[in-house]
Amino acid sequence: MDYVKDLPKLFDLSVASEEPSHANGMTGHDIISVDQFDREALSYVFHRSHEMRDMVQRVGSCDLLKGYVLACLFYEPSTRTSASFIAAMERLGGGVIPITQGVQFSSVSKGESLPDTVCTLEQYADVIVLRHPEVGSSQAAADAASVPVINAGDGTGEHPTQALLDLFTIREELGRIDGLKVAMVGDLRYGRTVHSLTRLLMQYDVSLRYVSPENLRLPMSLMNELIDRGIRVRETHDVADVIENADVLYVTRVQKERFTDPTQYEELKDYYKITPEIMEEAKAKMALLHPLPRVGEIDPALDTDPRAAYFRQVKNGMYVRMALLAAVLGQA
Repeated sequence: MDYVKDLPKLFDLSVASEEPSHANGMTGHDIISVDQFDREALSYVFHRSHEMRDMVQRVGSCDLLKGYVLACLFYEPSTRTSASFIAAMERLGGGVIPITQGVQFSSVSKGESLPDTVCTLEQYADVIVLRHPEVGSSQAAADAASVPVINAGDGTGEHPTQALLDLFTIREELGRIDGLKVAMVGDLRYGRTVHSLTRLLMQYDVSLRYVSPENLRLPMSLMNELIDRGIRVRETHDVADVIENADVLYVTRVQKERFTDPTQYEELKDYYKITPEIMEEAKAKMALLHPLPRVGEIDPALDTDPRAAYFRQVKNGMYVRMALLAAVLGQA
């Protein structure tokens, strides 16, 4: 298999099925929202992610992106997402500018605007991965930049690459997406991973169940969109209502950083915990997922349960991001 050929530009969906371009230079696109992906593009991403996985397992790395530089610009703390992008770029032979912990000590602390920061970084880098606490920040960065910008989470908005790796993991674990019953548990109001995954699942024949306390329910705008599209959906406050029939249990933490009222956070932080006793009621063949970090939502005793896929989910993230980086940089 030739791992460095046939990686077309994914995000101009009108040409997704055409022959890939081998033109030199910056030929990629921004990744801002999951709305950029239809089922054909998703299948393509998953196929390329498989190739990246095979390459890593066989030889460890390649020189596909040798000479290219990624700037990781994180205005919020991150372990998994930043490390995943850094590992993805380095596995492909590229270089990294890791601004993942020190933004508060940079020019940003002096009042520099996001567009100015992005326009500065693009002088050194060929692609920028951005995490920012404000919804719409990635689009603002993309509007200012002349290199591709990848949204690594914008406040309570979207986290498209996480949703892509989540969907890839579901397919890897269960062999399909159509026909599945997917239950999402926890912070559905502020959880950008839930919002993005929900939007991707709208393209499939699935049943969705949302489990949360009243004040962490899925935003009504998103719920109305699901109903308008004819998706089978139901809300509940109790995991027991969904555990027996769920093919996927997607658990999220209650995010302290999204609360303005610390008292409300303390009341809700331990609302759900998935234990071995709860999982006794689950199917023998199902997938327990979590975007991580967990802070008590899943008992560590479940880590050895074959249905617990959250660490495999983490590894899948590197393969998906390798495929995405190769694609936006147009290296086929």
